Amino acid sequence: MRNPFRLSYGVSDTRDVYWLRLEGDEGWGEAAIPPYYGVDTPAMIAVWQRAAHNLQPFPDEPQAVAAWVGGDGPAPARCALELALYDRIARRQGVPLWQLLHLPQPQKIATSFTIAIDTPEAMAEMASGIASFPIIKVKLGSEDDEARLAAIRSARPDVKLRVDANAGWTLEQARDLVDRLCRYDLEMIEQPLPKEQIEAMGALQKKCPVPVTADESVQTLQDVERLAAAGVQAINVKLMKVGGITPALHIFRRAQELGLRVMLGQMIETSIGATAMAHFTGLAEWVDLDSPMLVSNDPFEGILYDAHAVIQMPARVGIGVRGLESD
Repeated sequence: MRNPFRLSYGVSDTRDVYWLRLEGDEGWGEAAIPPYYGVDTPAMIAVWQRAAHNLQPFPDEPQAVAAWVGGDGPAPARCALELALYDRIARRQGVPLWQLLHLPQPQKIATSFTIAIDTPEAMAEMASGIASFPIIKVKLGSEDDEARLAAIRSARPDVKLRVDANAGWTLEQARDLVDRLCRYDLEMIEQPLPKEQIEAMGALQKKCPVPVTADESVQTLQDVERLAAAGVQAINVKLMKVGGITPALHIFRRAQELGLRVMLGQMIETSIGATAMAHFTGLAEWVDLDSPMLVSNDPFEGILYDAHAVIQMPARVGIGVRGLESD
């Protein structure tokens, strides 16, 4: 990573990712594993070993992908398989992923740029260094949260601010902080409480003037139902969390039916995962797909960004990524 990345869970300067490539370079997949998710790596490898010994041919239609992958094993492992299979099908049909899935054409939309927890001065300096970027996501969930936010707002009075506590507050802390933090003109507050505390997040939403956006709490379709019933206004959908494209499509559809607002997100991923998710921008109100800008050794090229952090989709079929060394 370009800089140490500190969240409420802890700090890291590297992240492990796994890439899958189908035979003949016909499809690329990725699994990204944040250290705080506790994903069992041998369990992920077991999913891929089972897939490698699957005697059934690769599916040729998107409707057959989920059955081929199956529902067992960690979500990132299933996600990597799905990405590779969907990429293969779209490449073979000569269309970009969004067309294969009959999605709206991707928007030209600006992503937020994430500033991890640091001293207020360092965070303000980073905010000033991206003066042309219109949206900043501020990581909180430690002491002096208000001082950090105040420093960034002072440095960038023009910018849209989103804050993300990564489940780092108690309900009492969140109730105390919401009124004070919202004075800095926020767009949303993301995952203020531990992921299991869905009803508490709904109670917080009733007192919060901006959307409470669930992230870690969104892993299954049942989670989406519970969040909507609790009164939470928005969700952050990530392919790695939910297990790939097929479950994400079900979640997008149900969120629309329930009136939930949607943000596209990602883990710390390379251009494979980020570009795959960018095909869904026509379904979302907000986008947080800045990971390729945070990674120092991305071996792939996919989405690019203009000077204002607006996502530029690649003019290639499939997911749209290419290996910088192999191509």
